[in-house]
Amino acid sequence: MAEKSMSLDELVRKLMGDEHADVLRETLAWFVRELMEAEVTAQIGAGLHERSAERTTYRNGYRERAWQTRAGDVALAIPRLRSGTYFPSFLEPRSRSEKALVAVIQEAYVNGVSTRKVERLVTQLGLTGMSRSAVSRLCAGLDEQVRLFRERPLEGQYPYLWLDARVEKVRERDGVHAKALVVAYGVHETGRREVLGIDVGEAETEAFWREFLRSLRARGLSGVELCVSDAHEGLKAAIAKVLGCPWQRCTVHFLRDMLGHCTKDQQPLVSGAIRQIFAAEDAVEAHTRLAEVVVALEQTAPKVARLLREAEDDLLAFMSFPREHWCKLRSTNPLERVNREIGRRSDVVGIYPNDAALIRLAGSLLIEQNDEWLVGRRYLSEESLREVLTRAADAERTVEVTALPAA
Repeated sequence: MAEKSMSLDELVRKLMGDEHADVLRETLAWFVRELMEAEVTAQIGAGLHERSAERTTYRNGYRERAWQTRAGDVALAIPRLRSGTYFPSFLEPRSRSEKALVAVIQEAYVNGVSTRKVERLVTQLGLTGMSRSAVSRLCAGLDEQVRLFRERPLEGQYPYLWLDARVEKVRERDGVHAKALVVAYGVHETGRREVLGIDVGEAETEAFWREFLRSLRARGLSGVELCVSDAHEGLKAAIAKVLGCPWQRCTVHFLRDMLGHCTKDQQPLVSGAIRQIFAAEDAVEAHTRLAEVVVALEQTAPKVARLLREAEDDLLAFMSFPREHWCKLRSTNPLERVNREIGRRSDVVGIYPNDAALIRLAGSLLIEQNDEWLVGRRYLSEESLREVLTRAADAERTVEVTALPAA
């Protein structure tokens, strides 16, 4: 339990940073408003405008109060009653601090997979009075925030796009199914990273990937010069049909896959040989080294040699771009921290009750990550990305001129 509290404390300190103060204050105000309505409903035995034989009194407007928090002042509208009084539980002098309340919000935010779970957390922290319908309203509010994030317009150009997928367990009427959670990340022409899209599908088929990529295009995705991902089924074909740009296969995952096709004794040699390919100074040297490695492995590890030869262009696509971008373009490693955070929450959840719960958890985390990226350091320099886009525009004009009929 101490370990979990420590984790929440760290999360609160992070959320209390200046760059998140407005988001936290708005979320906090929304949460306590819903909490107060739920507590009043439990106290008087009826909801707002609800006819109930169990009603003991009626609401009688609101009284204003400023609530001082470390995220700034939050304006509270505390419900009044015609008879009796109501005082919010989170304002009472008790051992439950503002930090615990923020922890509840965050738990609901990232573990919003079950209204029962959110309600149980509120009960454990002494914030009783939330009915299942009240918790459902909280989740609905988060769903709306995630929906707006997922549907926002994508403005400007995104030269580089990363696509990632992970399998999660989702419960449906006929049992538990493996669903694909897919996420798109991009680098904007200004050099900043962004989370561009998220979706859940039945399986990683070409049709699913096409639909996902088309949804990004419909929202304004443009200027993609390279797409980076692992070798997900049907993805390469979908990229070619929808985006029409080169595909970079993740070199880290490829190397990991190759080690599974050779003996334990061969692994150090194979790993070292393949790494030398990616350490080449330029594309010519890399292709030369790859050819040499293929010849060297044809007798001892023929399957690795064949797969390496077949994947040559996809593994070295990153070398067609500025050298200072290479270390970021040749793998999906830059996304690993985000994936670990999603995975950590999924380990707690186990099985999601529905697709919406999975989108809610992953989407909430990705909104926070996106905010961090937007206020953080540029991932790539704006000047180097301008070079990529200018070169692409020049190449396109050359193709158009070449295609003109002779006079």
